[in-house]
Amino acid sequence: MNPPHRRFEGKTIVITGAGGNFGREGCNYFLHHGCNVVAMDNNAVALAETFSSIDFHSELPSTKLEHVLLTVECDVTDVLSVDSAMSGAVSKFGGIDLLWNNAGYQGEIKPTLEYDPVDFARVMNINVTGMFVVLQSAAKKMVDFSKGDSSRKFSIVNTASVAGLRGTPAMIAYASSKAAILAMTVSSAKDLAPYGIRVNSISPALIGPGYMWDRQNELHAASGSPYFSSDPIKVAEGKVNSVPMKRLGSVEEVIKSVAFLLSDESSYTTATNLVVDGGMSGGLKA
Repeated sequence: MNPPHRRFEGKTIVITGAGGNFGREGCNYFLHHGCNVVAMDNNAVALAETFSSIDFHSELPSTKLEHVLLTVECDVTDVLSVDSAMSGAVSKFGGIDLLWNNAGYQGEIKPTLEYDPVDFARVMNINVTGMFVVLQSAAKKMVDFSKGDSSRKFSIVNTASVAGLRGTPAMIAYASSKAAILAMTVSSAKDLAPYGIRVNSISPALIGPGYMWDRQNELHAASGSPYFSSDPIKVAEGKVNSVPMKRLGSVEEVIKSVAFLLSDESSYTTATNLVVDGGMSGGLKA
């Protein structure tokens, strides 16, 4: 049995959106827990920053980071780009066991009557079509991998959001895309169960502090929506006050929840959405 801190020993995980805050911390987490990591993002500079941010040698000083981490510039909406990235992962590590389907785009924060249809389409293309393209490509590699070893277990986690459950004001494109991800998760979980592939989603909300938290409050305040104060500080206070636990969640808490769904600890869990919001959504389900 692997030590608790190495519970993913020998597994290979693909993480999309690896240049962002969640993806970067996820790469660190899964590397330190024994995974080979394939970090995918469409931003080469952000990927390089992810690579340089990883403090790995303190854990395994004899292992070079390049031996366990592959960074791949990839457009999740481009089938050829995604398939090429997945093939590169298989070529380097022999197969794919886990996928954190995490890439996404928030889009504008504006009321429905003012929302740009072009941006709406972009949000849906990245968050929904892109997530499907990645899920399908990874699942095909998992099925191929299982033919050589029927004992392998596979798991996928899609990043959704509480916005998809609550219909957050002034975020119609984002909320719609995340609701679609919830449906995609359930449908794909049923289709892939015969192949030994579990598919779940995670729905975080109010994660911070940091730039993204502050920026979203600024945009909500500027949106003109009657649901938000025009003062970003009051917007933030109102959001936190709506959380029964009366605090923000941390990126680490989200990643630990993702890790649970990806691990064998959730081996009888599929087609499920795990809400990580301190109780704010009150148990709403897709």
